[in-house]
Amino acid sequence: MSGDRTSLTPPADAAAPVRHPEAPAPGELLGAHYDRCFGCGGKQPHGLHLEARAGEGVRVSAEFTVKEAHQGAPGLAHGGVLATALDETLGSLNWLLQAIAVTGRLETDFLRPVPVGTVLHLDAEVTAVHGRKIYSHAVGRIGGPDGPVAVRADAVFIEVKVEHFIQNGRPEEIEAAMADPDQVRRARAFEVNP
Repeated sequence: MSGDRTSLTPPADAAAPVRHPEAPAPGELLGAHYDRCFGCGGKQPHGLHLEARAGEGVRVSAEFTVKEAHQGAPGLAHGGVLATALDETLGSLNWLLQAIAVTGRLETDFLRPVPVGTVLHLDAEVTAVHGRKIYSHAVGRIGGPDGPVAVRADAVFIEVKVEHFIQNGRPEEIEAAMADPDQVRRARAFEVNP
């Protein structure tokens, strides 16, 4: 590994993102990519249970309610949990590209505290694509979708093949995921439709 940092600025020859023709329709709930995912999975008791919806173009929106289990300082959301909510929302963008991708770099700014009980309104978009790199941006607002920005992030996701997870994940979780017909269907659709 060279130690070079992945730039959050797309190169000059990066392409504008294009929504895949088979992407979920605007307004459609995207669902969990894995039921045990801390960000979106329904089977994680203390997870975020974040639900993202497809937007227009290559945008998604999501909401996350900060619960007691998500606090860092007394009564306030933990910064790592807020970064996870941003990462999960940004990762949901890949449904619109029909790409399997992992976080390569995530840079987060914390602009104001987010109290327990707050609904964080998240909005994310893909800004550019260059080879296997997917550049994106997200904001999280409190008090409503047009409220003040509390957190924001820029990210680069790296497109991978499903083998990335098979080679690096724990065998028992991989076997469970591969036994789920929805997981197999999604993986095949993404591999066939680059």
